[in-house]
Amino acid sequence: MLTALAAVLLLGTFAFPLWRIELEAPQYPEGIGMLIRLHTVDGLKPNDLQNINGLNHYIGMKAITPDAIPELRYMPWIAGGLAAAGALVALAGRRGPLAAWLAALLAAGVAGLADFWRWGYDYGHDLDPEAIIRVPGMAYQPPLLGSKQLLNFTAHSWPDVGGVLAGAAFVLAALALLQAAARAAPRRARADEVGS
Repeated sequence: MLTALAAVLLLGTFAFPLWRIELEAPQYPEGIGMLIRLHTVDGLKPNDLQNINGLNHYIGMKAITPDAIPELRYMPWIAGGLAAAGALVALAGRRGPLAAWLAALLAAGVAGLADFWRWGYDYGHDLDPEAIIRVPGMAYQPPLLGSKQLLNFTAHSWPDVGGVLAGAAFVLAALALLQAAARAAPRRARADEVGS
């Protein structure tokens, strides 16, 4: 049941954003931000992504355009494949496939965070040398997790609902594996007693 629930939670990543980045500054007292989804990036509010791209132009950052991010084309397939595999593992009810699925969830999560960090690094460091605003030695990489000051902006980066659901799916799968191991321990002990 825990494994099946974990697989269902993964499907929630299709409906809810995985991550959110918010920017606060005196000229934007209500804040602006963007939501990173499995298949696209959009603004927290209707014009936020356009405003962020406008600000980024002044400091020489590339425009954030979802079509230019190849990961957004295959992330839905990965999430869907993991959810389907989780459902099959739940039906099988065996510890080996569950351990393999848990390892796949961990690998996908680590790879996703590493890619997100690389993406932020590229956008924050690969700046146009002819930008209107140039601050020597300054990079504009948003934090992977937490808050960071970038000139007069404070950037906040946190998991959104979809990211929390993916994390909860991993925790449930880990609990299912621990539960399966705990149930198997007395059976092994009895088998050892019979064998001796």
